[in-house]
Amino acid sequence: MDDVLKVGARSFRSRLLVGTGKYKDLAQTAAAVAASGAEIVTVAIRRTNIGQNPDEPNLLDVLPPNRYTILPNTAGCYTAQDAVRTCQLARELLDGHNLVKLEVLGDAKTLYPDIPATLEAADALVADGFEVMVYTSDDPIIAKRLEEAGCVAVMPLAAPIGSGLGIQNRYNILTIVENAKVPVLVDAGVGTASDAAIAMELGCDGVLMNTAIAAARDPVLMAQAMRDAIQAGRLAFRAGRMPRRRYASASSPLDGLSPT
Repeated sequence: MDDVLKVGARSFRSRLLVGTGKYKDLAQTAAAVAASGAEIVTVAIRRTNIGQNPDEPNLLDVLPPNRYTILPNTAGCYTAQDAVRTCQLARELLDGHNLVKLEVLGDAKTLYPDIPATLEAADALVADGFEVMVYTSDDPIIAKRLEEAGCVAVMPLAAPIGSGLGIQNRYNILTIVENAKVPVLVDAGVGTASDAAIAMELGCDGVLMNTAIAAARDPVLMAQAMRDAIQAGRLAFRAGRMPRRRYASASSPLDGLSPT
């Protein structure tokens, strides 16, 4: 507990956040989330039943809010107005819960964020009392503007959503991390455990992923791998890696030894 993730007023032991889409059924969803060790679980309100459809299976039956922090997200929203309404619906369904993940998309093919609409929605949600974790591009200037707007975490993409391409923009991510005073979490692009470790080694405070786990041949096993990768990457960042050198450096230096 000496190294916790603090998001707004909340603290978490796990730095891995996981989504709940694309699994074959709710049982697999629950098993993979449990294996991941995640405490924050994100839910697409426009696509997932958390009580708004009483006659359909309810995700909260297998991922109860007394065990997990449910993070409603605005996936599928293409306007600031839709995103704000979706968050307000989630707050009503979850008895006043105000921690949300904001994403306003600008393109249906790439799922890149619409930054002007994202800023508009962030301003409105913060004014309405929400704690906003925000999906954004890898532009350090935009990330800072979203922080200044009152977002409690910024979540830049590392590659397009669902691509599994890994960390394609590590210098941009590093710049965002260096300038931020709120948590920075990679959101989108992770494909395997090494990608998650790299994000953490760059100094990110956490990683959010869905497809990398749900689309794996064995989602539960991949969830375990991601859990361990996040922990290893965080420890490596805290430990401080050795400098990169052009030439070899002997493990047992010969300096100071007399010739034989």
